[in-house]
Amino acid sequence: MNLWGEFRKMIEELKAPFLRLFIAITVPPEVRKVIGRAQGQLRRDSPQAAIRWTCPEQFHVTLKFLGGVPAEQVEALKTTVSNVSTGFSAIKLSAKGIGFFPSEKRPRVIWAGVGDEGGQLVELHRRIDEAVRPFAPSEKPERFTGHITLGRFKPGFHAAIPKLHDRAAVLGNRQFGSWQALEVELVRSELTSTGAIHTVIASCPLK
Repeated sequence: MNLWGEFRKMIEELKAPFLRLFIAITVPPEVRKVIGRAQGQLRRDSPQAAIRWTCPEQFHVTLKFLGGVPAEQVEALKTTVSNVSTGFSAIKLSAKGIGFFPSEKRPRVIWAGVGDEGGQLVELHRRIDEAVRPFAPSEKPERFTGHITLGRFKPGFHAAIPKLHDRAAVLGNRQFGSWQALEVELVRSELTSTGAIHTVIASCPLK
């Protein structure tokens, strides 16, 4: 980004009293592509209006959703996330299987699972969750399951969808790929009439 672009971005952030933010690990293109093919199969086995599907370019592993953070606190938040990230080495992650939150019978979210053999992803989430509480004081401790959101069920479609569940069962143990996570990102999510726009505002390398 050129200097003019950086200046415009800074002005926009100053104008916004709150920024809608989350902390995440990005998914590389080759893994997004494989998961996107599985998502396409799931879409074909669900009613057209039932699910709001995530664009594959926006696939990510959410470590913490912060919601509205005051613009004047963003720099301090960047420092906090960076300090936690430097305490971790790169993590080898694997994407595998399909699941539902909160349950298969009454789902709100359909996802692809993500994890690592050493449990570092869970520990990274725990450390970040603790560190950013001053920026999201109303948040309660949450049970973390590493995942990539593939779609969110629209109101009225929370009941079981047999064909979709059958397809999810077929993909239940499918391996979608592995990658080395090298950094944690602080991402701004701007809601628009055509969907969310994600902008990375800080990249915090793992040691």
